[in-house]
Amino acid sequence: MEALRIWSPTMSQPFKHLFRFATTTTTTIITASSSVRLVLRCSSTSTTTTTTTGGRNRRSSSSSSSTSDRDAVRAIRLKKVEELRRKGLEPYAYKWDRTHTANQLQDIYKQLGNGEESNSKSDRLSIAGRIMARRAFGKLAFFTLRDDSGTIQLNCEKERLVNDQFDQLKTLVDVGDILGANGSVKRTEKDMIANPEVADIFRNRAKIVSEIRKTVESLGFVEVETLVLQGAAGGAEARPFVTHHNSLGRDLYLRIATELHLKRMLVGGFEKVYEIGRIFRNEGISTRHNPEFTTIEMYEAYSDYQSMINMAEEIVTRCAVAVNGKLKIDYQGVEICLERPWRRETMHNLVKEATGIDFSELLGNDLTAAKEVTLRALGIDLDNKDKSSIEACPSVGHLLNEVFEIVVEPKLLQPMFVLDYPIEISPLAKHTGLTSRFELFICGRELANAFSELTDPMDQRGRLEEQVRQHNEKRAAAAMETNCAEGNINKDEDGSYEVTLDDDFLTALEYGMPPASGMGLGIDRLVMFLTNSASIRDVIAFPVLKIQQ
Repeated sequence: MEALRIWSPTMSQPFKHLFRFATTTTTTIITASSSVRLVLRCSSTSTTTTTTTGGRNRRSSSSSSSTSDRDAVRAIRLKKVEELRRKGLEPYAYKWDRTHTANQLQDIYKQLGNGEESNSKSDRLSIAGRIMARRAFGKLAFFTLRDDSGTIQLNCEKERLVNDQFDQLKTLVDVGDILGANGSVKRTEKDMIANPEVADIFRNRAKIVSEIRKTVESLGFVEVETLVLQGAAGGAEARPFVTHHNSLGRDLYLRIATELHLKRMLVGGFEKVYEIGRIFRNEGISTRHNPEFTTIEMYEAYSDYQSMINMAEEIVTRCAVAVNGKLKIDYQGVEICLERPWRRETMHNLVKEATGIDFSELLGNDLTAAKEVTLRALGIDLDNKDKSSIEACPSVGHLLNEVFEIVVEPKLLQPMFVLDYPIEISPLAKHTGLTSRFELFICGRELANAFSELTDPMDQRGRLEEQVRQHNEKRAAAAMETNCAEGNINKDEDGSYEVTLDDDFLTALEYGMPPASGMGLGIDRLVMFLTNSASIRDVIAFPVLKIQQ
């Protein structure tokens, strides 16, 4: 989960403190220097309740011991007031100029990416709230503050405070005190300790995974587990993670899909199989992409992709009811209706509706002419990145898919099955001109991908060989273009990785695989949708993040 930090780099004022005493409560205001860092928790209505004095909510054997506890706490707090005054600090502040509440900061800085900091002078802010929790270890101290709009976290780093101010924070500030701080904003991870709503997401995630299992197993599917370390990275087109097996003396790949091994289970005699497992792709990070993610893939013999349409609807609706108790879901302010059946439409028709381009007429044309028609039709709506993507398409089928992703996909808010993809981007699906394939979109993002599976081993080998050939051509061209002077390949460039054939899978196909359909569904994205989470990192426990300098 993500949050906003407020911090700034300089210190110009000493701390000032205010203590107010009742019999068992204490209130403190600290005018923090601008070097203190503040974390705004994104759930602006959440609260954390913490006792403000030792023994207040503790069972006691007698009223006398309870009174004794209160007296002891009061004595400690008075001693801290005296300590502040000995240091020349006034514990009774008369005013605090607060610029924002927790809820206001959430609205203003909700677009900050993880690790991103607001550094402009206009982003120097002031907040205040009661301390609901505190943690201190080493050179870091965290204070969770609450005002009447939400919860904020203050993060204090020793290196950013002058003199002994960090020690003052650790020793003189307690739960129940009221604290004010100046600073700027930075987004970081939320944790489950100070934010119970984060734990609720993972409880709901467990419900969703359990409901998926119950759904598919009620229909006769058998769960299997396949290899994570593989000799060839197959089943998708993606950059793999590479590792080395010392005993075998060979490089292996972390799987980029479970598809090929599950199909080999069909060859071996299973008719309905599925796997819920981690997938690893060494690619970019965004609000909807993480290099390590979870999917369910399933395969059913003697069926086609129409059966997987029904399966997708069944899984998503059952999970929605399990988590939310209804089929109308609010996601990021948009109401999504999951009442069945969901709309089905071909990719060609959706692109034609949105752009006026009829790709069924362009499929027989040459690629250059098709690109000219596309660029002319889209015109000024394209940015430079999209124009470059269109110009780089190696076939008319790739061009159709590119236009779909740029223009149509972001607008598919309500559930939609997009049917019949170009053969060039679907090497594992059956086809009659176009492939028997669908993708499910909800809220402008792909949730599931399914095929009527290709079972002809010669056709499959030819398509995969062509895919490898195109990839290697792209890889060679990129290497020549970007590294001709140095003579080396930039391994961070897209396409610079090696793609190989999975000969074991192709050999298995030659033994005979029954007609079948298959589907992969992204569990992380489903959890995002059903828990109203904006980022995929919000639904993955302890995601790997960039190292903060």
